[in-house]
Amino acid sequence: MTTPDHALRRDSFYGRRKGHNLRAGQAETLADVLARLSVDVSEPAPAALSSLFEAPVGDVVLEIGFGGGEHLVHRATTEPTVGRIGVEPFVNGMAKAASAIDAGELANVRLFDRDAAELLDWLPPASLAAIDLLYPDPWPKFRHWKRRFVSEKNLTRFARVLRPGGLFRFASDIESYVEWTLLHVRDHAEFSWTARDADDWRKPWDGWPGTRYEQKAFREGRQGSYLTFQRR
Repeated sequence: MTTPDHALRRDSFYGRRKGHNLRAGQAETLADVLARLSVDVSEPAPAALSSLFEAPVGDVVLEIGFGGGEHLVHRATTEPTVGRIGVEPFVNGMAKAASAIDAGELANVRLFDRDAAELLDWLPPASLAAIDLLYPDPWPKFRHWKRRFVSEKNLTRFARVLRPGGLFRFASDIESYVEWTLLHVRDHAEFSWTARDADDWRKPWDGWPGTRYEQKAFREGRQGSYLTFQRR
């Protein structure tokens, strides 16, 4: 039997794949939604990503590691002409988002439940308006820092799939990861930080709905940083 390409990857950036067992209804909804909306990277990518969506869309935005889908679903609901591809390998988070997508009958969403690097390598060049990486796993232990998603290799992936002027938006409550991201972007020729004053990184973006990870950070006394970088 041939091993799938994604099973051979060694540069995965996520942790565990599954938490508590899904209820029967959750599992059924998840299977149905993924059958309809999962991006198939075994097929060639379309020249126009807008053709992936059931609804007519213009710009396409990628959200990597959407957790329970609070931000993804909110944006898809309030911005119906923007196509959104959400990546989340954690089964329970994907199940929560799938239920909300199904209930909202959202036609401008597609999903991917494996490593985001695999999807990034599949996407056509200059095909995205923005990439959102919001409260990603900080991998706080030094020996795990190589698993942080922000890296020279992944920034190069971002630069390939973002159109000129496209945005990379990053949010975290972990100071070391914020500093890590600023340093990596500073050293990458294809991106520039758009901040002009402190409010540009202390305040969330317009229309920000908050996420459960952000609320957890607030409860524990940490504040978020909201960084926007532009593809040159």
